[in-house]
Amino acid sequence: MSLPPLVEPAAELTVDEVRRYSRHLIIPDVGMAGQKRLKNAKVLAVGAGGLGSPALMYLAAAGVGTLGIVEFDEVDESNLQRQIIHSQSDIGRSKAESAKDSVLGINPYVQVNLHQERLDSSNVMEIFAQYDLIVDGTDNFATRYLVNDACVLLNKPYVWGSIYRFDGQASVFWSEHGPCYRCLYPEPPPPGMVPSCAEGGVLGVLCASVGSIQVTEAIKLLAGVGDPLVGRLMIYDALEMNYRQVKVRKDPNCAVCGENPTVTELIDYEAFCGVVSDEAQAAAQDSTITPGQLKEWIDGDEKIDIIDVREPNEYEIVSIPGARLIPKNEFLMGTALSELPQDRRIVLHCKTGVRSAEVLAVLKNAGFADAVHVGGGVIGWVNQIEPEKPVY
Repeated sequence: MSLPPLVEPAAELTVDEVRRYSRHLIIPDVGMAGQKRLKNAKVLAVGAGGLGSPALMYLAAAGVGTLGIVEFDEVDESNLQRQIIHSQSDIGRSKAESAKDSVLGINPYVQVNLHQERLDSSNVMEIFAQYDLIVDGTDNFATRYLVNDACVLLNKPYVWGSIYRFDGQASVFWSEHGPCYRCLYPEPPPPGMVPSCAEGGVLGVLCASVGSIQVTEAIKLLAGVGDPLVGRLMIYDALEMNYRQVKVRKDPNCAVCGENPTVTELIDYEAFCGVVSDEAQAAAQDSTITPGQLKEWIDGDEKIDIIDVREPNEYEIVSIPGARLIPKNEFLMGTALSELPQDRRIVLHCKTGVRSAEVLAVLKNAGFADAVHVGGGVIGWVNQIEPEKPVY
């Protein structure tokens, strides 16, 4: 589907800009007019992490005149494996500030606007209204639905990307011309069903592959060239080195962009996506212990069985002393229940406490009334008890 250019061209390019963008200018489909449109464009990157890093760097190199960055986090050492916009010297710095420095190092002609705050229903409309196009590099479902709904309500296009282990996806959602994210995924998955990159891992270079697709789509939309991924989902399998496409049709019954929408204003997206299920919250309410309490139980030789519900590769990185591994999925399938002792108190933990809360609900329903889980998980344990151990 060919679409008209998203922005009008700027008045002119300077002599320095002509030299800088000469390889664009000699492409007939881009040319002077296309490069002037890029100069006049305002693009917002939601996140300066795995996808935001290559996206921001190539948007800057391409000559997009104004770049906005929404980011509230700080650079952590575990980010550097894939978030190439940051460097070793940036550890502990604001990701937004670090990203801005890198962008200006690539192209000093770009104006960079920082929004150093968590994107939510209270600020998203005001922030998005300042830009022509949104590039979504988020890694959680609540923010993805927030971005989608805000773009539909503001009638703005956005380029979406997703990464996990060796797999990537990308598409362009623009309700005026095609489907939105809710047409593809009407409901979020159950809490804990789909691991995040922090839980399941991601091949670092996959971010570059998907991020470059996002920037390619952004340039096509801004300049009005080619056939954007509107109504198409690009799926990339890095292990097989295979790209395939799936058609995505506009859903007439979509809750936000359908013929009779039921979502006409922003909602509570954390509640909608259920970061932790109601059942898990109820199970954990009076059955959560701190890492310090667990340490006291271990030192006091309490009759406990510490069970790590993460995946084997996570267990290899760092573990709590005395914990044995039974992955969460074995509890969900019911196969792990026969391995549990009846004469010891079950103590569950995961990385941060989300997966262990879900497993705790399973155990409570199976009759293990005194089972507990560790709030903060192994990360809390390392921070409070064994800071010399690695975290991930």
